[in-house]
Amino acid sequence: MRADLSILSFLVAASGAVTPALAQKTTVTGPGRGGSPHVKSEWTIDGAQIAISYGRPYLKGRPESQMMPVGQVWRTGADTATILVTDRMLQFGRVIISPGSFTINTQPGDTEWQIIFGTLTSPGQWGIPYQQALELSRAPMSVSRAAAPKEQLTISIDDTEAGGTLRIEWGTTSATVPFSVVAER
Repeated sequence: MRADLSILSFLVAASGAVTPALAQKTTVTGPGRGGSPHVKSEWTIDGAQIAISYGRPYLKGRPESQMMPVGQVWRTGADTATILVTDRMLQFGRVIISPGSFTINTQPGDTEWQIIFGTLTSPGQWGIPYQQALELSRAPMSVSRAAAPKEQLTISIDDTEAGGTLRIEWGTTSATVPFSVVAER
């Protein structure tokens, strides 16, 4: 009986540890030109397959204000452009993006950020300088203090009852934007 309880306790603990890991799959895709590791993170949200590929720079003692300057468009990653790929339509506020591949930039603000979706012109597209002519749309992001400081840039998606929340965290900053998967007609 005691052995059965130990095995059951282990299986319950193990399943709890495995479940969150299955929600997000992250694969290291290689080093960037500047030394920042590059990753591809993938999620399934309400049937939509979503992937974000980006460079993950470290703060390395640099001030957040220098890395994410208020009022300036930021490439939101390192080296090549940050890319969001979706196989379903997604709605961020009033912005709807179709299935496809898009660049992600952000414009930090004191109390609100803007997430900027842009046209991907080629694989390996460089992240700077910002090309306003490629901008497709913007949606507002809420900004708050991160639960714990992040030395390395982290982009994640939280699954929610109404879709998901895209989260960008670095240092003590957390910028979020909720989204939903648009039902097919």
